[in-house]
Amino acid sequence: MNKEKSKLFRKVNTTTFNVHHNFCGDFKDARHKKETLELTKGKMSGKKERGLDYTPLYRFLLSKVGYDWNEVFSEAKSRLDKSEPIFWQVALTEQDKKDFIRVGESYYFSGLYVDNIGILQLTNPKLQAKDMKPYCDCCTHTFNGKLFGTE
Repeated sequence: MNKEKSKLFRKVNTTTFNVHHNFCGDFKDARHKKETLELTKGKMSGKKERGLDYTPLYRFLLSKVGYDWNEVFSEAKSRLDKSEPIFWQVALTEQDKKDFIRVGESYYFSGLYVDNIGILQLTNPKLQAKDMKPYCDCCTHTFNGKLFGTE
């Protein structure tokens, strides 16, 4: 049986009441400007991609800490629509390293980096959910899937 692996992203319900996906005036702010042919013809293609959730990717990458980066990258790339979201969590250079990344308003994941011998590593392995501070009081916050800030 040849079972295809699942995608590492999912579509978000963008029509749910009171769920905001950073909508802005991509076209509405530029439609009356007559600077380019595209704008005068009224092309309404957006500049942002909305409605994709990469939480499965971040969990996959966390599960691959300690593995060879080239193999992890190859598998992740084959299961994504584009490879850019991988590098939101994984740093290839020292100056790009982050202890954690924030996804949306209330989801946090550990930052990762590729060490000198090509192994995927946690940027700060000592960082835990209890060390995190919530961004706001109204949301439920998680760090790598564990709740924090609810005490």
